[in-house]
Amino acid sequence: MPARTLKDKVVVIGGASRNLGGLIAREIAPDGARVVVHYNSDSSRDKAEQTVADVKKAGGDAFAHQGDLTKVAEVEQLFDAAVRTFGKVDCMVNTAGMVIKKPMTETSEEEFDKMFAVNTKAAYFMMREAAKRIERDGAIVTIVTSLLAAYTGLYSVYAGSKAPVEHFARALSKELFGRNISVNNIAPGPMDTPFFYPAETDDSVAYHKSSSMNGDLTKIEDIAPYVKFLLTDGWWLNGQTLFINGGYTTR
Repeated sequence: MPARTLKDKVVVIGGASRNLGGLIAREIAPDGARVVVHYNSDSSRDKAEQTVADVKKAGGDAFAHQGDLTKVAEVEQLFDAAVRTFGKVDCMVNTAGMVIKKPMTETSEEEFDKMFAVNTKAAYFMMREAAKRIERDGAIVTIVTSLLAAYTGLYSVYAGSKAPVEHFARALSKELFGRNISVNNIAPGPMDTPFFYPAETDDSVAYHKSSSMNGDLTKIEDIAPYVKFLLTDGWWLNGQTLFINGGYTTR
């Protein structure tokens, strides 16, 4: 079977203005990918436009699109924009997420609803729209968390809102049989990004570091190659959650 490449493939990336999403966009650009750089808020616009510029400079093509992924109409508009601009969708990667860390007894209804909107609802409808738009021979990848395999407190609403995405991937991967579209999740360990630190203390950061094989946090550079692999030569993986975390948790 010939090697799969990203040449002229259209990849929609949720949360691509910075951190992991931005790196994935830049990593697939030299292969000639055409990238839809999603960003959420006006504060991310400049970084999204920089990602677009980086992708084009590296040999790909890209445009930026703003949208609130917790609103189904705006998810649909994101994919509409991809088809309108590039004519199709081949792959989707969703890196968007939100974390809080607190005891269940202190979690408010508002916090619960917001976490499930970002981590569960948005993931579901990003996967739904990708499945509707990709004709065949594509890939759908969602970033979840290695805490799904941890026995720990304080992350009940964070890990709990990521957990359904495992079932979403299994169900959708089965529903797409016959179209050669793989659906998988990647579960990183705690990542060394601005997303991680606000919920943690110095002591908890030290603990998270001590739980990996090299005494450090997961780097976005550790995760991006696995995403690219799932979009290309890793096509035979399907319905799986891959724990890419240096041994932070195992299942």
